[in-house]
Amino acid sequence: MKTNSTSYILIIGLILTFLSCKTSKLKNDNDEKPPNFIVILTDDQGWNGTSVQMMDDEVQSKSDYHQTPNLEKLANRGMRFSSAYASAPVCSPSRYSIQFGQTPARLKMIRVGMNTKHINHQTSYTIPKLLKKVNPDYKAAHFGKWGIGVHPSELGYDESDGITGNKDGVFNYKAGGKQWQNNVDEDPKKIFSTTERAINFLERQAKSNTPFFLQVSHYAVHSDVMMRKETLEKYKNIEKGTYQRHAGFAAMTEDLDSGVGLLLERLKALGLEENTYVIYTSDNGAVPIMPPKPKYNKGSNFPLSRGKWDAMEGGIRVPFVIAGPQILAGLESKTPITHSDLLPTIIDLAGLKLPLQDDLDGGSFKAILANKGKGNVSRFSEGLIFHVPYKNGIALKRAHSAIIIDNFKLIKFHDSGELMLFNLNEDLEEKNNLALSLPNKVHTLEKALDAYLSKVKAPKWKPGITWKNKPIEKINSYH
Repeated sequence: MKTNSTSYILIIGLILTFLSCKTSKLKNDNDEKPPNFIVILTDDQGWNGTSVQMMDDEVQSKSDYHQTPNLEKLANRGMRFSSAYASAPVCSPSRYSIQFGQTPARLKMIRVGMNTKHINHQTSYTIPKLLKKVNPDYKAAHFGKWGIGVHPSELGYDESDGITGNKDGVFNYKAGGKQWQNNVDEDPKKIFSTTERAINFLERQAKSNTPFFLQVSHYAVHSDVMMRKETLEKYKNIEKGTYQRHAGFAAMTEDLDSGVGLLLERLKALGLEENTYVIYTSDNGAVPIMPPKPKYNKGSNFPLSRGKWDAMEGGIRVPFVIAGPQILAGLESKTPITHSDLLPTIIDLAGLKLPLQDDLDGGSFKAILANKGKGNVSRFSEGLIFHVPYKNGIALKRAHSAIIIDNFKLIKFHDSGELMLFNLNEDLEEKNNLALSLPNKVHTLEKALDAYLSKVKAPKWKPGITWKNKPIEKINSYH
């Protein structure tokens, strides 16, 4: 996120000056209470991993096995985005994208385990810092899995669990297939202790009448598979689904939903519900089969293709529900959105619309919420970009990037230049490659993808590069 652009520095200065004026106006001239925000971020939860049907005309956009009644309640009073995308098919890049409003390609943070010293973590452009510029009374807290290389306080959080990762939520990558066995625990994946800390924060903000931003990033439903005993027994004794059949994983999913329910119930009991925007989404898609393996027929994300680790739909299309003030209940929006849109949308809902600018990839979808889910998101750069410039032994095993414009999706493989084109409106399974039949569309999307990757100097695949262990400057491979 570092830039030497004088014009960009001037823009930042003007915006911060305006924000200072806006802050004064909010505190002195505006009697309306500033809204609160809760982001509930789950880990590795697929688009159809809940019992909320994300797409009205696709029954398989909900699970036929997992039960998430509390998320159903949230969806019934809010809006579902059926074309919502994580910014990456793995966790850390998506988590960075949420906080900074930028793509992993621009941030040059494209996989787990990277050295991130090249990122300007002290930027004034994070969700907590911008909210505090809109109104200095905002308090920000993060509980659960962080997945970012610096302490949350550096990004403006007042309270947090610190620099946490998968291991803090019980994950043993050396366990192999044992990760997918059923492990009984009364606090599975720290669901309930994390929720307890979040509720404690809510209670203190209610008492002090202070506006807040709260992100609860659950360790579930990432492996190791953990659940409460009684929930596991329930799923052992009900009919399994067609593609989702793991009783322990289903139980972990419901235990996660129970934690969400406790948080939302307390929010309502404290009288905060009517003035709080609640956003529920996942950091990336679900693993397609448990235990994971490269080849399989139809995985748990069906009708979406493949899953976590790939920029195919199963890896990046995720559940997304938002409820809050003046959002019409029970509607589906087909407008494509991505995690980099969260920052500008939250700031817009708080009272300030950020200008479109080169270093901000996301755009606000506030107007979509006010227009029955219809409309388009304006962004500085065209299309949604996904950049996976490395091989993964479990997934496609090939470095690739993707771009989505107007529901056409182009995937480009960097080892051979092979191109695949899909019409997502008609082909969620990504079965029908239209590259040969629509050459003009391929040319347009490839040109836009290449131009973006070059503009942001995205990390460039080369044989043997893993993007781990060394600072990115020493690897020195950019588009």
